[in-house]
Amino acid sequence: MCLPLKMEASCPSLFQLLINMYLQLQFITFKIYMKSASSQCMNFHFADIHTEAVQAALAKHKEQKMALPMPTKRRSTFVQSPADACTPPDTSSASEDEGSLRRQAALSAALHQSLQNAESWINRSIQGSSTSSSASSTLSHGEGKGTSGSLADVFANTRIENFSVPPDVTATTSSSSARPAAIDLPPSGIVKGMHKGSNRSSLMDTADGVPVSSRVSTKIQQLLNTLKRPKRPPLKEFFVDDFEEIVEVPQPDPNQPKPEGRQMTPVKGEPLGVVCNWPPALEAALQRWGTTQAKCPCLTALDVTGKPVYTLTYGKLWSRSLKLAYTLLNKLGTKNEPVLKPGDRVALVYPNNDPVMFMVAFYGCLLAEVIPVPIEVPLTRKDAGGQQIGFLLGSCGIALALTTEVCLKGLPKTQNGEIVQFKGWPRLKWVVTDSKYLSKSPKDWQPNISAAGTEPAYIEYKTSKEGSVMGVTVSRIAMLSHCQALSQACNYSEGETIVNVLDFKKDAGLWHGILTNVMNKLHTVSVPYSVMKTCPLSWVQRVHAHKAKVALVKCRDLHWAMMAHRDQRDVSLSSLRMLIVTDGANPCEYAHPAVFRREGSQLVISRLGQLSSNTGAILSMNGLSFGVIRVNTEDKNSALTVQDVGHVMPGGMMCIVKPDGPPQLCKTDEIGEICVSSRAGGMMYYGLAGVTKNTFEVIPVNSAGSPVGDVPFVRSGLLGFVGPGSLVFVVGKMDGLLTVSGRRHNADDIVATGLAVESIKTVYRGRIAVFSVSVFYDERIVVVAEQRPDASEEDSFQWMSRVLQAIDSIHQVGVYCLALVPANTLPKTPLGGIHISQTKQHFLEGSLHPCNILMCPHTCVTNLPKPRQKQPGVGPASVMVGNLVAGKRIAQASGRDLGQIEDNDLVKKHQFLTEVLQWRAQATPDHPLFLLLNAKGTTVCTATCLQLHKKAERIASVLCDKGHLNAGDNVVLLYPPGIELITAFYGCLYAGCIPVTVRPPHAQSLAATLPTVRMIVEVSKAACILTTQTLMRLLKSREAAAAVDVKTWPTIIDTDDLPRKRLSQIYKPPTPEMLAYLDFSVSTTGMLTGVKMSHAAVSGLCRAIKLQCELYSSRQIAICLDPYCGLGFVLWCLCSVYSGHQSILIPPMELESNLFLWLSTVSQYKIRDTFCSYSVMELCTKGLGNQVEMLKARGINLSCVRTCVVVAEERPRVSLTHSFSKLFKDIGLSPRAVSTTFGSRVNVAICLQGTSGPDPTTVYVDLKSLRHDRVRLVERGAPQSLLLSESGKILPGVKVVIVNPETKGPLGDSHLGEIWVNSPHTASGYYTIYDNETLQADHFNTRLSFGDAAQTLWARTGYLGFVRRTELTAASGERHDALYVVGALDETLELRGLRYHPIDIETSVSRTHRSIAECAVFTWTNLLVVVVELCGCEQEALDLVPLVTNVVLEEHYLIVGVVVVVDPGVIPINSRGEKQRMHLRDSFLADQLDPIYVAYNM
Repeated sequence: MCLPLKMEASCPSLFQLLINMYLQLQFITFKIYMKSASSQCMNFHFADIHTEAVQAALAKHKEQKMALPMPTKRRSTFVQSPADACTPPDTSSASEDEGSLRRQAALSAALHQSLQNAESWINRSIQGSSTSSSASSTLSHGEGKGTSGSLADVFANTRIENFSVPPDVTATTSSSSARPAAIDLPPSGIVKGMHKGSNRSSLMDTADGVPVSSRVSTKIQQLLNTLKRPKRPPLKEFFVDDFEEIVEVPQPDPNQPKPEGRQMTPVKGEPLGVVCNWPPALEAALQRWGTTQAKCPCLTALDVTGKPVYTLTYGKLWSRSLKLAYTLLNKLGTKNEPVLKPGDRVALVYPNNDPVMFMVAFYGCLLAEVIPVPIEVPLTRKDAGGQQIGFLLGSCGIALALTTEVCLKGLPKTQNGEIVQFKGWPRLKWVVTDSKYLSKSPKDWQPNISAAGTEPAYIEYKTSKEGSVMGVTVSRIAMLSHCQALSQACNYSEGETIVNVLDFKKDAGLWHGILTNVMNKLHTVSVPYSVMKTCPLSWVQRVHAHKAKVALVKCRDLHWAMMAHRDQRDVSLSSLRMLIVTDGANPCEYAHPAVFRREGSQLVISRLGQLSSNTGAILSMNGLSFGVIRVNTEDKNSALTVQDVGHVMPGGMMCIVKPDGPPQLCKTDEIGEICVSSRAGGMMYYGLAGVTKNTFEVIPVNSAGSPVGDVPFVRSGLLGFVGPGSLVFVVGKMDGLLTVSGRRHNADDIVATGLAVESIKTVYRGRIAVFSVSVFYDERIVVVAEQRPDASEEDSFQWMSRVLQAIDSIHQVGVYCLALVPANTLPKTPLGGIHISQTKQHFLEGSLHPCNILMCPHTCVTNLPKPRQKQPGVGPASVMVGNLVAGKRIAQASGRDLGQIEDNDLVKKHQFLTEVLQWRAQATPDHPLFLLLNAKGTTVCTATCLQLHKKAERIASVLCDKGHLNAGDNVVLLYPPGIELITAFYGCLYAGCIPVTVRPPHAQSLAATLPTVRMIVEVSKAACILTTQTLMRLLKSREAAAAVDVKTWPTIIDTDDLPRKRLSQIYKPPTPEMLAYLDFSVSTTGMLTGVKMSHAAVSGLCRAIKLQCELYSSRQIAICLDPYCGLGFVLWCLCSVYSGHQSILIPPMELESNLFLWLSTVSQYKIRDTFCSYSVMELCTKGLGNQVEMLKARGINLSCVRTCVVVAEERPRVSLTHSFSKLFKDIGLSPRAVSTTFGSRVNVAICLQGTSGPDPTTVYVDLKSLRHDRVRLVERGAPQSLLLSESGKILPGVKVVIVNPETKGPLGDSHLGEIWVNSPHTASGYYTIYDNETLQADHFNTRLSFGDAAQTLWARTGYLGFVRRTELTAASGERHDALYVVGALDETLELRGLRYHPIDIETSVSRTHRSIAECAVFTWTNLLVVVVELCGCEQEALDLVPLVTNVVLEEHYLIVGVVVVVDPGVIPINSRGEKQRMHLRDSFLADQLDPIYVAYNM
């Protein structure tokens, strides 16, 4: 915009003049329009309009008195993030300045008092809760007790329903009413890394085991309290059937304003005047002035102090441009093979402080008829947007770059001294254009200067909203016409001096200072930004010194000058007749960056003498968000006062079209994109025909879709409308448009609002970026700001909280994420502004590295599907009839019938395992049963049938003599993995005692592992402990006494030195139903359960495994498992005695020192069948992944392996087994060999692949259907698909049925339900202290509620799964029924009426960022908590918060309540490789995790 200045006779002071100019601009910008000053960086100059609105917005929240929970941050993170050490040096140019913030404080001074009331409630609630570091982990640092207490006190008086007993949403109906009478371990019992001071009593302060005074639980309640605030009316709820969510676009609000005016007609500007002496081409103007007015000044450059250092005359410009043109065409190559020819493109790489060399190079290219492409000087190999610039250079076919000698020396070099290859750039030949390197043209050589035509003159690059760079081609006739229009509009006359503070390489700086300058023989004084940074008054001094008539500045330049010298009286601005202010989408501007680069010309200009007649309008922001012009008459805080920006430029025509879809003309009261038709504009995007047609060749259409005329228009990228008197109003820009839930918001408006909330204490130089990201079928607003190095955590959080409230109130839109990053870390544009697209890319990639972040998904995500309401009254009979009607069979399957399988006389002769061992000791005394290896692969111990029998007798004798035990007494076996454990087990059986195998405590972590041992000893009522001498000393050591009461241990007997005394009589149980051993283990939900295994069950289990795996005396198997519970114990201790095969025992702990041990053993012994755990497989996959060639060199060959079975009680980890198979296929491992087992507490072996039968099958199921307890098969690659693998073949004698866990009715094939099992080797029941018969009957001896005439007794596994009949043929000749395990029922999360499995959410989270080592999820008070282990630097911790929130929302339709970032190894994992989520939950709520960062999503 141009501001006419009327000067009085007596010249006022500079300060008064600047104030007058500034107030005129404020009238137009600050009080009229809320847009930002520049496209990214200096928006805070236009925030004044918001002060009143912000005051009212914050006052709205005063009544709610609701504190937002402040994130918890570790001290190390807090210290590093805002400190100077984390702040890179300021490399920005003078486009920002600290003084701007000082003015911001002055502008907001009047606001201070009114904001104090709004501040008070924040201060009261934040005080104490701002636990930035010292209060972040009281257990870790021993600080912040008072802070934690004050926070608790704040909420002690807050009424929160059910605060003392928060509901545990992880407990399902079946688990809460029918859970075994097991013992829940304290966190210190099994979780590694727990603090010594934790005990059971500290966790029992509430019914849920959460201390009332816990800071974490208080914060979660605080978070829940913030979520109780009434949200805006939600969008229309999506319809949800009982099968899957149906997501549809919400219907528009019927009350939203709609345009009512008539269709607009294109508006014409005044005719372009005809001046007789205008040259036919711009080059002709240069020739004219260069030859006739050679000594007239053309361009003056300043040094770093702001003083003139060189003045380029028109004669010098002409002669040097001639020399450069001649050199380019004739001296770069040979006569027959010139490097350049007319029409070729050349890059101009010149710094911002050297306008002289750039001007010579630009006109030299025009004279040589080559096409200049001005670009910025690359500073590093990875400049923001540098790769896209390289793409532009490549698409333009540029192979030559012109630059100065100084600039060339400053470019980054390789070690060889060559210029580095910039990322994405083509290989360039660099040409220095300093005069000493140019050849003088012969006298007979003259450039070809023809009349301006449509041939390209230059290419100006334009960066789109997404960050892509395109080249706008400007023709020679457009360049000339544009100069003529500017000359007429600005009334330029020959010899005038203009001062230019703008970038001379593009936009208005190029048009006025380089092109129109030569057209009118003007004298341009170029003031570089680097000078403005050191001397903000320099442009004013140049106006005074050169008596300049026109100045081209940005609004910030006025501000800087006013702030620099308030009392300057020796500088006069009386010569200035026009002030052209060019800023972004601002009403006080005449053009816009998007227009500059697309069209290559100005659109409109406010002419001289028009200031007094400028028209303003007070519009409703609500109407504007719907694209409709409505005069605001109600809430003044949601009003926008806009000012016209003048008339259409001479010779142009303008229309307004809809921004989306076909270019339909808007109605007169409708906001749309401004389109212009003029000869003075650009003509195309170079090399992009398709995009060119959509931008430069737009034919407007009417409402019927018919073209309106045949004149092509060019899209400007500006949003606006045409008002009365053909005045043009601009309200925004397409690049800053944020469309959220069908409403349009402008990024600059939101920036201005943020800067109005006292940003001076927090935001570094007003640098705020606003953009939108697509999350869950809508755009979400993200605000990123640079934080001042000296800003405190409390100030930052307070500012962030208030910004969220202000934006919500003023713009009626929620902010999805608000992040603060250290100062000078956001990607910069060449002139120091924020590179928005690069910032957005860093945000999405997780490389933004914030130091503070707030996520608000609860308030801004309003399009979630409606929670499922389970339909009551549908009984099991109705379900079964429905399945029959639908043609679906009942989901059941079974293994082979044991009665039809031939077996030797072993089963008939010997009912007990002790009898089998005695028989083998007599029949095959020297047959080796067990072989134990150490880490070196050396055999350290063996046991033949006779050796095992004799040693068992000696142990039984010791039990009777030393222990004075009777038959039926329980004995704890405390041994490391080995043969001693096996002999002790059979010794107990010989003596009639009941063995209980327990994992020994770890000497280095007694405080964490010994309480578990103690608990099992107490629960099992053990009368004796059998162990080694080493472990016995450990149990009685001083370290052990610090963890448990060592005086209450039962009798401890070491079995290292046994007396050679034979047992008088080996105990034989009276019936096979007598108890054989107790199996204790800890579930993933933290429950310690012990089950009873009878002798009949033991024999039946061993027989089933023998038949399934075809195990005989001649076979060898390798076992790399923990031998303390479940199938691992059975394979380690029992199966070899029953079947007679040799077991090679590999303790898993030995792999930590020798990763090759397991695989090399399998290869060395030619093992056909091997068993391992997921932990072992994962260890080999990660540790040996890049050492396959070394395995080959060692001669390891796995082609002998027939079955490699992973023993687990969980859903098969398909990705891990596939990775293992793929990784080691090069050393002979067959992909068909790897399979899994499935067992549970009630039956340790339900499925095992075995040697016969079809290969394991895999299916892809729909995740959304699983949440509804249904199974829907989909194709591979389908969205929301989950790959599931069959859990091995069902063992002989085993029957399974899929049952509804609530109604206990059978389900069909299409349903997900609980797996029930009937088998001879099912456990007898739970070993409980109080002998709860109800639980025994419900879990071990339950019946179907309908449809089972035989009244079969079933055991409930507690796992969800489904049965699918395949096309494969089983060993029996019938079609094979595959059992698929989905997950444990106790672990499922009931959220929004749907059933989620933690592993699915964890899988999604784990792949979001490379630095996530492990992940675990759990719930508390209906909030989803995600814990991630960070394996990178702590600087990346906060990057994970938005990524985790995004992926869970996108893939699972859930909003994450809390994100916890912890160190590697914090998530507890048991020996089977299963996550102990409930222990993690208890530790989190007890504040024992020492987290790096805890984010409470609001």
